[in-house]
Amino acid sequence: MKVIEVDSVTVKFNGRTALERVTFDIVTPKVFCIVGPNGAGKTTLLRTILGLIKPVEGHIRVLGHDPLKEPKEVRKLVGYVPQRASLNLEVPILVKDIVLMGRAVKRGIGAFSKRDYDAAKEALKIVGLLKLWSEPFRHLSGGQQQRVLLARALSVEPTILMLDEPFAGVDSISRTLIMDTLRKMSKQGVTVILVSHDINDVLEIADEVMLLNKRVLAIGEPEKVLKYYLSRAISKR
Repeated sequence: MKVIEVDSVTVKFNGRTALERVTFDIVTPKVFCIVGPNGAGKTTLLRTILGLIKPVEGHIRVLGHDPLKEPKEVRKLVGYVPQRASLNLEVPILVKDIVLMGRAVKRGIGAFSKRDYDAAKEALKIVGLLKLWSEPFRHLSGGQQQRVLLARALSVEPTILMLDEPFAGVDSISRTLIMDTLRKMSKQGVTVILVSHDINDVLEIADEVMLLNKRVLAIGEPEKVLKYYLSRAISKR
């Protein structure tokens, strides 16, 4: 069974094309990086894989599940780290509450159990922030906030980990720790799907890179995609 199957997916908003016949597979667990400029449809693709956006054409399978027909099953399998810029930091919420949201996605409605609290604390421990368990989320630095969002995704105990621009606005310490965590998860059999607008952000961690600009421009080993990326950049000068 394929981890991810995306077949001829087209997404439109108000008649404008956001994704055009995007096709790719992830057959075995790996670090799969999606790179492209702002407005290329990278976030739209992640949200479509999660079943949050309905394509006008094509289909998607996540470990055999249709995300539109089986959204709960898919979200139990996937830990999702959105762009930090999309969060409302005015809401007074504690770090522990952010991380426990991941457990709520996995187990559904009901009081949190000891198992939930243990999983949330372990996730925070992995990203090096257990000491901030009871701190207000908005008091944290940008890098710390990103690591808390990663902990929320890890608390799901995911089979697939999806991250949208995880290195944007983070300090070097947080970037290194996030990189190390993703490598560790990949070695444990978790499929990591990482989005970035900068190919240099992902070269040291990627097993496979896809260059996206509404449609798939290139896909393959990082070095080969980098050569294609550079050749396009030079030809546009």
